[in-house]
Amino acid sequence: MLQRRTFLTAGGAGLLTLAAPRLLRAETPLRVGDQRGNARAVMQAAGVLKDIEGRIAWSEFPAAAPLVEALNADAIDTGLVGDAPFTFGAAAGVPIKAIAATREGGEGLAILVPKDSPARSFADLKGKRIATGRGSIGHQLVLAALEHAGWPQDAVQLVFLLPSDAKAAYSSGAVEAWSTWEPYVSQEEVLAGSRAVVDSGALKMARMSFQAAREDAIKARRPELADFVRRLAAARAWANDNIPSYANTWSGLMNVPEPVAQRWFERARTRVVPIDDSVVRDEQWNIDLYTRAKLVRRPVKAADILDRSFNDAVQAGLKAS
Repeated sequence: MLQRRTFLTAGGAGLLTLAAPRLLRAETPLRVGDQRGNARAVMQAAGVLKDIEGRIAWSEFPAAAPLVEALNADAIDTGLVGDAPFTFGAAAGVPIKAIAATREGGEGLAILVPKDSPARSFADLKGKRIATGRGSIGHQLVLAALEHAGWPQDAVQLVFLLPSDAKAAYSSGAVEAWSTWEPYVSQEEVLAGSRAVVDSGALKMARMSFQAAREDAIKARRPELADFVRRLAAARAWANDNIPSYANTWSGLMNVPEPVAQRWFERARTRVVPIDDSVVRDEQWNIDLYTRAKLVRRPVKAADILDRSFNDAVQAGLKAS
């Protein structure tokens, strides 16, 4: 289970204000896990955190696996992770449920090869080494590509690495391909000329992430969690309406060239969505994929790990935007 992203401060660019239905009055801050350039970045850029500074304690993680581990250890209350690491965590018994989902375009999850690679399709990677994170959405993509091709799991050599190590292995030629996500896909395409031999859109995979929360936090901190997902939904909607200014702010604060951010945001159009029947269906597809691959060994039902009771908060955020 892996994945990545985190915070920034951002000024200007059409700050969004929200009329909070209720002020947070918890004695201790809500503990929120994030990955670099993700939730905190967009929420600060949109201006939705201005009136609750100090009421959120942010923790940054290099990928989703340690974030899910932190949820399991009660080090954080909530955090955004991809559908793959969320599924692995829930199936392994981590006491979490998803309280909101995000959806985005499929091109940002891809198996990349260097620009001078002879590989032109996934079929050309048979027997080759592919770097990705164990249990990550990159791992999920490889499994889906193998199943689509009718190949066994050992038809390619998976090399499990965290993103920074995977990038190093890929750049040095220690692996022939890298199955990864944004912003790495856009970064490699824009800056290094890498090519995608297959992406999740081509395989008709649902591109989802989940705002996961500990079950005890859902009981004890429901108002704060509802307020958080409301603000996150509004911030994502704002970002989609202000891509050029958000890309400019994000690239400056993350020290990443602006064309990378622009490419990512334009094609991702990441949006927070309520947990509805389509989300349950798509998450069950993920569970079934891992079950067929014998990576999930106990029965898991998507409906049991997805919490619809925060849908009104998500809808309120979308209306506020």
